[in-house]
Amino acid sequence: MTEAPSTPSRSFTMGAAIITDDSAAYVVAEIGANHQGDVETAKKMIQAAARAGADAVKFQKRDNQALFTPEAYNAPYASENAFGATYGEHREALEFGKDEYIELMKEAQAQGVEFFATPWDFPSVDFLEDLDVPAYKVASCDLTNTPLLSYIAQTGRPTIISTGGGTLDAVDRAVEIVQGAGTQLAVMQCTSGYPPEFSELNLNVIGTFRDRYPEATIGYSGHDSGIAMGLVAYVLGARIIEKHFTLNRAMKGTDHSFSLEPDGLRKMVRDLRRARDALGDGVKRAYDSEIAPLKKLSKMIVAKGAISAGTVLSEEHFDYRSPGHGVPPAHSHLLVGKKLVRDIDALTPITEEDVA
Repeated sequence: MTEAPSTPSRSFTMGAAIITDDSAAYVVAEIGANHQGDVETAKKMIQAAARAGADAVKFQKRDNQALFTPEAYNAPYASENAFGATYGEHREALEFGKDEYIELMKEAQAQGVEFFATPWDFPSVDFLEDLDVPAYKVASCDLTNTPLLSYIAQTGRPTIISTGGGTLDAVDRAVEIVQGAGTQLAVMQCTSGYPPEFSELNLNVIGTFRDRYPEATIGYSGHDSGIAMGLVAYVLGARIIEKHFTLNRAMKGTDHSFSLEPDGLRKMVRDLRRARDALGDGVKRAYDSEIAPLKKLSKMIVAKGAISAGTVLSEEHFDYRSPGHGVPPAHSHLLVGKKLVRDIDALTPITEEDVA
């Protein structure tokens, strides 16, 4: 009787995709609020992310009245990146409602990418539940927001948690809440600087998380500039790679400067796909592509000087020259102690046919 294949210990479902340790990197383009509150810009970003090869696009959903204190909501906001005179007006200008979300979800579906979001508060979870999103992302700032974590976990939807600024105890607690509800979990190494120093990325935490949470998919949410660290994270075992995304880093807003533009995202996706192939299966082998160059560059045994027929060969008779189409130096035992059956000129290959 044939045994059924074993189920991977780590498995995370994102729409039609099942992400495991054997998977290619699942790439999330974090659009956040980089759309500047404009639906058409958001649609263009979804299209550009899809063309670049992203698997999903992620937005952020806030119910600003429920999220901020009245003092914070009504505070004057004079930043060069402000979209309103107060912080509340600024945040409301960047927020989409149900009709806009439905329009953007349809655009993502048309482009062949998954659409999901980070809820920042309880009403936003309810809002996204009504839209039947495939998963949730918990922002680093809510790693210790245990009521919100519990509220999200009880939906039963796969949940990704970012861990920027968190201690291992805080991550343990969040993992326990989500997994305790029976919800699929992905844990993202993240450093919440905007952007952080490369010395603060601590990508080896990915290995720590893999060892500590064997049933959780591990990922990397990168606020760093550039495309290289996502590749390093994949090699270390991260299978969900999230990067902030923009159409132009010069656009107005706080996140654009460290976001990837379409060409950068395309290159990162390309390199991540190559990385999966390049890692291989760990079994050392020779490949057909190596035969010709190694035959040209490797060495073979040749006569150090002219040798007469009847000579019993020893290592002293040998020199080693390229190309390597004859007996390799490692196989000198095939010739040592054998008698030459013909005369050999200096620097001429000695073959097994030349000895008896």
